Amino acid sequence: MNISKKIMGIGASPRANGNSDILLKQILKGAKAEKVDAAAFFLRDYDFKSCIGCERCRKEKICTGLKDGMTLLYPEIMESKAMVWVSPTHTYNVTAMMKAFIDRLYCFYTFEDTRPRNWASRLAGQDRKILIATVCEQVDAEDMGVTMEAMRLPAKAMGYEVVEEIVVFNKFDRGIIKEDGAVLERAFEAGKQLALLL
Repeated sequence: MNISKKIMGIGASPRANGNSDILLKQILKGAKAEKVDAAAFFLRDYDFKSCIGCERCRKEKICTGLKDGMTLLYPEIMESKAMVWVSPTHTYNVTAMMKAFIDRLYCFYTFEDTRPRNWASRLAGQDRKILIATVCEQVDAEDMGVTMEAMRLPAKAMGYEVVEEIVVFNKFDRGIIKEDGAVLERAFEAGKQLALLL
């Protein structure tokens, strides 16, 4: 598996050019300032389905049960040393697209035939890094629900070190995050720091 010093940004908002997109682009802009290859991939642009539990990936080590847009994303995941996941909060959680994306990472696990099954990630032990972020319309953590846990726990299970978590509250109107200089500066600096860790 060839791993490059590059960052793959995953945008999970169904709304183009909204606050989550702007936040992701600002993080990647910071990374690019450190001369690191960083690219955004917006899940709404990829036609893919949720995991169907066929278990073919246990033998074939990649998802072959579905032929869809995820086949375009898998090579980027494997090659990128770091990722950035940004999802708006939808009903106390990540978006449906982000959940489906995370579930489709199941193909990177290997399982033993024990009960309960012991497992390991084939992406672990490679010093991979991840930054996770959310934008929430409401003003406190209770209204954010499990959004961050829904990204943090799978990322760690996959073998990624979570190096930064960004939570932005009280933002709903499309693009209003552009008016918050402090948030934009934090995102830019977080992207720079992620790049410097690679």
